[in-house]
Amino acid sequence: MIIAIDGPAGSGKGTVAKLVAKKLNFINIDTGAMYRCVALRMLQNNINLNNSPEIQKILNEIKIEFKDEKVILNGSDVSKEIRTIEVSNFVSPVSTIGFIREKMVELQRKLGEEKNVVMEGRDIGTVVFPNADLKIYLDATPEERARRRVKQNLNNCIISDFEQILNDIIERDIRDSTRKISPLKKADDAIVIDSTNLTIEEVVNKIIELTQI
Repeated sequence: MIIAIDGPAGSGKGTVAKLVAKKLNFINIDTGAMYRCVALRMLQNNINLNNSPEIQKILNEIKIEFKDEKVILNGSDVSKEIRTIEVSNFVSPVSTIGFIREKMVELQRKLGEEKNVVMEGRDIGTVVFPNADLKIYLDATPEERARRRVKQNLNNCIISDFEQILNDIIERDIRDSTRKISPLKKADDAIVIDSTNLTIEEVVNKIIELTQI
């Protein structure tokens, strides 16, 4: 079974997907983390967005694994590194590059082959797995998403400014929803869940209930 959870930045997709996967004993795949891994490698090697040969070299060598709620990039745990503000600001333009998206979609489909998975991102129900068994579009107001991101950063010992985070989220929503390749949008057959006034547990329970229908 494939459960696709799409939605904008800060809507709670990552946390919800982890908990749903844990309760159902499914594999959780955070596709956003995969793009963050590419962005991190580009930053580490000072590779700009126009350097296609060097980006392609990174893609040819990249190995991404999800183990015990950790993101493993080429054998190293990068769970914290990919959540820095620097990576967060860089990942959106990185994800608009066509051949990067093609490689990530290829890897995502391989990870989801013949397994029970919960996969979250921005184009799972529309591009990666258009025939997913259950499609969820998880949303929340920009203000609530900014509050969550500030709290998440604080938990990772990162101090951030609410207004800056809010502006970044609004700008990213525009970039993600208007990009030419795999834009963020709700699949026609997706079920919308607005998590603004819901607890994480309430959202998780709603999704679990939907898997039983």
